[in-house]
Amino acid sequence: MLTSKSALITGSLGGIGFATAKALAALGCDITLNGFAARDVIDARLNELREMGVRARYHPADLRIPVQIADMVASTQQEHGGLDILVNNAVVRYFGAIENFAPEHWNEALAVNLSAPFHTIRLALPGMKAKNWGRIVNMASIYGRFATVNRIDYITTKTALIGLTRGVALEVARTDITCNAICPGTVLTPAIDWRLRQEMQRDGTSFEEAEANFLGIRQPSRKFVKDENVAGLIAFLCGPHGDDINGADLPIDGAWTAGR
Repeated sequence: MLTSKSALITGSLGGIGFATAKALAALGCDITLNGFAARDVIDARLNELREMGVRARYHPADLRIPVQIADMVASTQQEHGGLDILVNNAVVRYFGAIENFAPEHWNEALAVNLSAPFHTIRLALPGMKAKNWGRIVNMASIYGRFATVNRIDYITTKTALIGLTRGVALEVARTDITCNAICPGTVLTPAIDWRLRQEMQRDGTSFEEAEANFLGIRQPSRKFVKDENVAGLIAFLCGPHGDDINGADLPIDGAWTAGR
């Protein structure tokens, strides 16, 4: 159980982020959400967590702006009496060949996907060290383990995030703080749903056929990775049985990387 613990999860108003918030709340952990959404969506998410019996709050930090990241971490520590669990989940991604890739998109991806985790970790660690307990989980990707085309920002930042994870893990190795990376395969995100529906319109296929085509060249399981299963792995790492897992980059990908 994580009663009396507090978690900050970036990019947590939907998908894996909110699934993680619910998984940690189910173990008694207080939650700070972050991300962009309409106010009614934010309120609904907070109410759902509060109905689980934990304290829940929202911080609107724009992760491209370090001063807002600092305020988010400081206010979480103040409101919840510390920050015990940090999940760096927020991400931006763009598509295109490198020669056509907009520099502003590259800079944004570096800021949100890599620099923001650096800032949250450096700001959270002093408090974790004072308590001699903490859990840091960075959301990498299977594309942090190998590459593909037309996703230069995503591949670069996710690969670097695994490196950041390893460096932090070694720095905290003699404490009760751990730092790990999760490497999900393909999750049915709104962006992927849109791509499948575009294929349906282009080729006249059903959703099931588009899904089979999409997964057929990726995950041997032929199934999307479930948000709640990624969240369950994160919850495990934050619990007592995760004490000795440190510096790992853990795939959850339906055997995708097993065949590479």
